[in-house]
Amino acid sequence: MAHFAQLDENNVVTQVIVVSNEDTSDVNGNEVEEIGVAFCKKLFGEDTNWKQTSYNNNMRVRYAGLGDTYREDLDAFIAPQPYPSWTLNESTGQWEPPTPRPDDKNLYSWNEDTQSWDLIEPPTT
Repeated sequence: MAHFAQLDENNVVTQVIVVSNEDTSDVNGNEVEEIGVAFCKKLFGEDTNWKQTSYNNNMRVRYAGLGDTYREDLDAFIAPQPYPSWTLNESTGQWEPPTPRPDDKNLYSWNEDTQSWDLIEPPTT
């Protein structure tokens, strides 16, 4: 099975569908993205835009999710920016905070106002 993401006019993912191997394979049984894209266009219209995505993250950095943006320059699906202060690492396709999360066993949440990590205190019993 192959997965294909439909993109809107801004390259934002609007849906992800599963396409059978027989609808993505050439005569030798090799999976070919263009064949899958043609199949998707046949179903949803020639004016639609599709990119293959991998459930196992084998291509385009990550599996496409609704609201992700396909960046052609990176050939990657990028999640929405979680906070205004975070920057995109174009090598990894991941958003990074201005300050790294503490590397310990505690839980933290990002505080955009202070640009720092707040310790999440465990509930007391």
